[in-house]
Amino acid sequence: MTDAAYSIDAPAEDRAQAIRDALRDAIVDRRLVPGTKLSEAEVGTLFDASRTVVRSALQMLAFEGLVKTERNRGAFISNPTPEEARQVFASRRLIEPGTAVAAAERIKPTDIARFRKQLDEEAHFMNARGPQARRGEIKASGDFHLMLAEVAGNQILQRFMDELVARSSLVIALYGRTGISSCGHSEHTGILDALERGDAKRAAELMLRHIDHIETDLDYRMREGLALKDALDL
Repeated sequence: MTDAAYSIDAPAEDRAQAIRDALRDAIVDRRLVPGTKLSEAEVGTLFDASRTVVRSALQMLAFEGLVKTERNRGAFISNPTPEEARQVFASRRLIEPGTAVAAAERIKPTDIARFRKQLDEEAHFMNARGPQARRGEIKASGDFHLMLAEVAGNQILQRFMDELVARSSLVIALYGRTGISSCGHSEHTGILDALERGDAKRAAELMLRHIDHIETDLDYRMREGLALKDALDL
């Protein structure tokens, strides 16, 4: 390990946070799929960490709803039911149009430039090939929605969106059909164009349509993922 946060000399809290971040990235990037077991012993070995530190990291993920612990069985990546999947997107329909309206009222030219750069990065990953490019595209797609929450200027909302985007990735990992559900680049561009014009109503309408398109791609079929070690690229 080269990251200082993984160092044996780092505080236990920092090590737990670093492990949580690595596992969370693997979940959100769909390298670890719902139902994958997270053995404390295996995670500890991979990160050269004690079970106490690993357990703390898993508890953080459980609090976010990304991991479920089962008595006498251990921890597993959460496996959302179809009803839970519908609730995730119902929540996004309630929250994100309002986020777009708030962002339209606060967005600045520097924010627009930052969004354009992010969309260029998203397009780069879309045009590339291979699993690494696919993971980059998924992350860039989710980052667009998180950036909107940031521009909206509500820290509580940002935390909600962080959890909703992560849970959406779980749902997409489990039920996504073609990858369209990772977010449409052209739809992101349309939303940003409306924000740049200050057209809050149009931005909210496009966001709602966008979320509908994401959910339309779900088909409730399971898919296989990588082994824990391979998913973490350690």
